[in-house]
Amino acid sequence: MRNELKVHAARLSRQPLKALSAARAGTEPLSAAGWKISLARHFLDTEAEQSLLDFGAEARLTKAAEALFGEAIVNPSEGRPALHWALRAPARLMGEAESVRQSVIDALEFAGKVQTGEVRTAGGEAFTAVLHIGIGGSDFGPRLIADAFEDLAHPAIKLRFAANVDPYDLDRAMAGLKPENTLVVGVSKSFGTEETLYNLGRARRWLEEKLGDDASKHLALVTANPDKAKAWLGGRAAYTFDMPISVGGRFSLWSAASLACMIYLGPENFRSILNGANEMDEHVRTAPLAQNAAMRLALLDFWNTSIREKPMRVLLAYANRLRLLPTYLQQLEMESNGKSVDSQGNSVAPPTAPALWGGEGSVGQHSYHQWLHQGSQDVPCEFILAPDYNRDSEGLDALTAHALAQAEVLANGRSIAEVRAEEPGISDAVAPQKVHAGGRPSTLFSHASFGPEAFGALVALYEHRTYFAGQLWGLNPFDQWGVERGKTMAGRIKAVLKTPEIAADPVTAALLKQIF
Repeated sequence: MRNELKVHAARLSRQPLKALSAARAGTEPLSAAGWKISLARHFLDTEAEQSLLDFGAEARLTKAAEALFGEAIVNPSEGRPALHWALRAPARLMGEAESVRQSVIDALEFAGKVQTGEVRTAGGEAFTAVLHIGIGGSDFGPRLIADAFEDLAHPAIKLRFAANVDPYDLDRAMAGLKPENTLVVGVSKSFGTEETLYNLGRARRWLEEKLGDDASKHLALVTANPDKAKAWLGGRAAYTFDMPISVGGRFSLWSAASLACMIYLGPENFRSILNGANEMDEHVRTAPLAQNAAMRLALLDFWNTSIREKPMRVLLAYANRLRLLPTYLQQLEMESNGKSVDSQGNSVAPPTAPALWGGEGSVGQHSYHQWLHQGSQDVPCEFILAPDYNRDSEGLDALTAHALAQAEVLANGRSIAEVRAEEPGISDAVAPQKVHAGGRPSTLFSHASFGPEAFGALVALYEHRTYFAGQLWGLNPFDQWGVERGKTMAGRIKAVLKTPEIAADPVTAALLKQIF
């Protein structure tokens, strides 16, 4: 089947994308949980698209969905199911999935009590600040949510984040905060993450300097390893919440990992996010392959990356609320599928997951869009057009026009004849510099009324897309051995920082001498 797809790709590469797109302009966009997704501007036609669908059927994507929602072992490295979807399930489940669902209910209940003042500081006052400490999956998701919906936040509660082991990150986060009214939320699934424990240790000492033994009343810990958390507390009590072992860190923004956001935004707003995600879950669970947005997008990723051999994808979020989405998705997709060996230890046919990067539109138009338009590489782009349509119409019209214009120029280009026709008298030296090659494919997501529900649906869609793409590449998207190796090596190097002569690697030894 891969060879058949390669033949289609070679055939279509000889055709202008402008013509291919025009022929597909009337194709109905994918529709899922309020999102519309146009695939018209890709190097595809009816025949190639059918071959892709046949490949998806051969890869048993529908069975993969059944396995995920059926609590099968889809994470063979750890011998576990992946139950992140259970966090947003609206009704009672069975067994382990129900305990996963209950964990977020417990966190939401606590968040409501903090907001209303039922849970108070050691001094009997209401909490007015929350300091969230975590890294990776324990940081990107909560940070994305808080930034996207800060206008919905409780007016009397500040929220700060610290992730980096660089001391300045925590210093900056704590600036202006007072221990007497700050709740510190520490999130670490293993409760062994060096950066998080370092920052938590500093934050605890900051609390203790002012509150003494009452400092633990200002700590809330979210972990899958409560025994380690208790040992770290040294016998003192603190608020503790479960991060289910069957929920991967980069799939955990729906969980108690987002406790700080639940407090900041309020339980009802957070439930709206969960409801939107559940609506997308139902679409993915029930829609047939041809109409299943997550499966179709995963197939598109396979087509552009493994068949057309495009090593990158650029995400362009034309919605200020989603300005942090590219960073969040870098972890979700690249940590999940940035691999070249399957779960049986066999090398997989390259290339696999693309490098994902991007930013906020139209801001990026004054930066890297020049490279996208006239650089030497053809990079598939993804536009997300989802502003608040109840805001100033002039700005919204401009934003929409810019997004559509970028997609059109990327695909259609600008020929030398068009340059000369539009700019009579232009010099022979300058005219070629204004030519756009075109042929840059793109996907366009749009939503008519973006809010917490639409946000939840979008992030859940990307989760499912990532899972299905992993199936197509033969990868386990729920482990991260590369990350683990980096942690191990950091520990070894830390032990020889001041004695470079005993470092095992000669270049590392030389660099240590350079640094110190």
